[in-house]
Amino acid sequence: MNLNEAKSVFRRYRHGTADIEDPQIAAALKLAKTTPELTDWLVAHCACQFALSQQFRRITAPAGLKEQIISEQAASQRRIATPWPAVRLALAAVIVLGGLLAIVCFPRRAAEDTLAIYQQQMAGRALRGYAMDFSTHDLASARDFFRREHAPADFMLPASLQQATPVGCAVENWQGTKVALLCFRTGKPLAPGATSDLWLFVADRMAVKQVPAGPRPTFAKINRLITATWIQGEKLYLLGAVDNDSARKYLAAGKS
Repeated sequence: MNLNEAKSVFRRYRHGTADIEDPQIAAALKLAKTTPELTDWLVAHCACQFALSQQFRRITAPAGLKEQIISEQAASQRRIATPWPAVRLALAAVIVLGGLLAIVCFPRRAAEDTLAIYQQQMAGRALRGYAMDFSTHDLASARDFFRREHAPADFMLPASLQQATPVGCAVENWQGTKVALLCFRTGKPLAPGATSDLWLFVADRMAVKQVPAGPRPTFAKINRLITATWIQGEKLYLLGAVDNDSARKYLAAGKS
């Protein structure tokens, strides 16, 4: 299976459903694990589906729509003429759907800088694997690196992370702004090829829409990553762990 074939298969893939049992989808997912370009495409595809589903949940049927459809259907059975009101209603529905697709799925879409999309992309970076820009066990050196790279450096480290070992850092991009990524080791055995198993992403809170209202962490499972997200000062924090034990130890402790 090549890259284009995998993308074609993923267009009918729905994350979190029984689709994963499909042999073609399983093969495409296996390819994605070793193909960064395909992984990025899949993360964006799943994020688009998530944002679209959120938009659909906000749609409410117009008052009296059910009664109108029933009455027009009954009338259509008594005449041969085309039921123009129903046609106009269907066209209106198509226009609304097209507008939602344009907002959600195309470049520069209005929903592309929301928290849900940000979480999907950052989780994808952690789970896919990456090359750290700067290897260090010293947090002060990591802050100096972020300052040189014009990434967030004045972050407040949660007390729970004092128990983890920093191993390096990197700078990620989010909608034209820089995100500081601190990588940690929990002390557990790492997966083959992995260099860390705990990640803290720090971004300016104004760069992401629909962020939490305050410092109380909110928890979510994104793909295979268990995350805690919170606001402190002018910064948005996203902490991710790969297993339940680490999640309880480092995420459930909250922030300091």
